[in-house]
Amino acid sequence: MQIELQNINKHFGAVHANKDISLTFPEGRIVGILGENGAGKSTLMKILSGYQPASSGNILIDGQKVDYTGPLAAIANGIGMLQQDPLDVGAFTVLENFVFGREPASLIDRWFHNKSSAREQLHSITANFGFKLDPEMLISELSIAQRQQLEIVRLLAQNVQTLILDEPTTGISADQKELLFSILREMANDGMTILLVSHKLEDVIALCDQVAVLRTGAIVGEREMPATKAELVTLMFGEDLPTPQRQHKNLDRQAIVLELDNLSASSGRLQMHDIHLSVRAGEVIGLAGLDGSGQDLLMRTIAGLHPVEQGRRVFNNTDVTNKTYHYLYDRGVVYCAAGRIEEGLIAGLTLTEHVALTQGTGMRIDWQRARTSTTDKIENYDVRGQHNDTIEQLSGGNQQRVLMSLIEQHPKLMLLEQPTRGLDVDSASGIWEKLLERCANGSVLIFSSPELDEILTYSDRILVCYAGETYLVDDPSTITSTQLGHMIGGEFQR
Repeated sequence: MQIELQNINKHFGAVHANKDISLTFPEGRIVGILGENGAGKSTLMKILSGYQPASSGNILIDGQKVDYTGPLAAIANGIGMLQQDPLDVGAFTVLENFVFGREPASLIDRWFHNKSSAREQLHSITANFGFKLDPEMLISELSIAQRQQLEIVRLLAQNVQTLILDEPTTGISADQKELLFSILREMANDGMTILLVSHKLEDVIALCDQVAVLRTGAIVGEREMPATKAELVTLMFGEDLPTPQRQHKNLDRQAIVLELDNLSASSGRLQMHDIHLSVRAGEVIGLAGLDGSGQDLLMRTIAGLHPVEQGRRVFNNTDVTNKTYHYLYDRGVVYCAAGRIEEGLIAGLTLTEHVALTQGTGMRIDWQRARTSTTDKIENYDVRGQHNDTIEQLSGGNQQRVLMSLIEQHPKLMLLEQPTRGLDVDSASGIWEKLLERCANGSVLIFSSPELDEILTYSDRILVCYAGETYLVDDPSTITSTQLGHMIGGEFQR
């Protein structure tokens, strides 16, 4: 199927998110949709996939104008979208979410009859992708990457002919990404149209046949691939951007802020044992590993959100093994989860209300102070939004910038899962500049990231996690991203 967008416009109040966009997506092609955070990429794809209506303009499929409302109607027309934050039901199992949304009138009546065939279909598609999804596991127990995997197979099971993928490689291994790309190429060869929204330019270079670039809501360029990363960056930002460099530090004389002594913790099937780690003021520790290898369990345990089963957790020379997150938060420990909507931000609240929540717990709110602080954060973190916008009105990248802006200026310890999740290269660099400023003033940062280059660039030391085991790399400058990739697959020597 060939899709044509004609003069698409989208307004959110005074914000003109999409400006008179006209594009054609031929069948059998993989098209990259590029642009900095807030450029209008996700908005345009949500219009195409039925999640939002356009303010004006037309969508044509194979030359015929279509007018559908809602994602189910878009799927009925052969168009499905994987969102950055998967749209699933936490109380449902994997299998229940897999069939959710199909034939609503008859689904309940036929559920018990079709459960076996649905399970077989789920197993068949996941096996092709190399994904491992337990049909009986609750969505609330899955990682972000596993939820994305489920959404991909759910859409494919509904026979979509145009598949829109918004940041699909976050949190999956290099082998899974290679397999995913191989299958997407096969789909394109069979006539499917693939639209890839991504800030990972290496993915775009490896996969796409052509790209369309948006800037401030408008199309600023289209080109056939191949292209270099520098050429794509110039299209996106109007200029090339400097490459971040590792900052070498001498931390030997700095005070020890955090000490893990023979620490053990477990969650479900994952167990972590005998972790020893001392972290000094100003140090950056990168946690590298495949999704579900223990990085999040370790950070939650350090933060007091998960119990210590054995060993000690010492913070600022005080044994805090049995202390809660609230106790640690009051003493300068900050934790941010990868699931920004589920655990970091609050749907329905405005930017100003989020800031107000960080300014104390008294009976009265100083709204003038909150508004002034919100203005500063919008400017300093380049958030494309207004004081009174609710958080869900912002793009995923802008939501991430808001979350990072809420971190206090002088924390003792920052525990951040994927701090640059969904950010373009320029936005990610800006966030790192602000995080490293805090470290220069003595803050400790422990972070996880699926981007191995990011871990190598910014870490003073790297703790590799594999199936609950850990291995410490004392000098990241001595290894390459390829070597680190082998390590996170379990190829390290003790």
